[in-house]
Amino acid sequence: MLEHKILGHEEIEHKIRRIAYQIYETFAEEEEVIMAGIVSGGLTFAEKIAATLHDISGLKVTLCEVTVDKVTPTNAVHISVPEDVYRNKAVVLVDDVLNSGATLIYGVKHFLNVPLKKLKTAVLIDRNHKRYPVKADFKGISLSTSLQEHVHVEFGATENAAYLQ
Repeated sequence: MLEHKILGHEEIEHKIRRIAYQIYETFAEEEEVIMAGIVSGGLTFAEKIAATLHDISGLKVTLCEVTVDKVTPTNAVHISVPEDVYRNKAVVLVDDVLNSGATLIYGVKHFLNVPLKKLKTAVLIDRNHKRYPVKADFKGISLSTSLQEHVHVEFGATENAAYLQ
């Protein structure tokens, strides 16, 4: 199967920095923001955004893992921190690719059961094939693809890339 690189390392780093600044502008009045990364690519993306936020702002950034069953997203969502950690806080739910919206909307649904100050979503790539009414508040790029194509993101220690197959 042929791969086409749609984002290289420098482009992804630029998008991480831009999204971090957008998050900082949105939550500048907050003392803390919770970066909730959907396992696995979303968590890595959230870690990278959190590191950049730490560098550019005085915000306290708390990172947590969100586990959503991508095959059966109606299964229970699991969070790596107790509810008290994000209750009445500002939360950014992060994933690497927004495709149908199922993973993101079930993650959002979990956080709607807890009182929050503000809930936003961030993705690196928005594919525009949504089956659910969910949007990315912060996104790296919007990409028009066919339903047969697949987008995958590789986050490495020294190199990041996104591919279209």
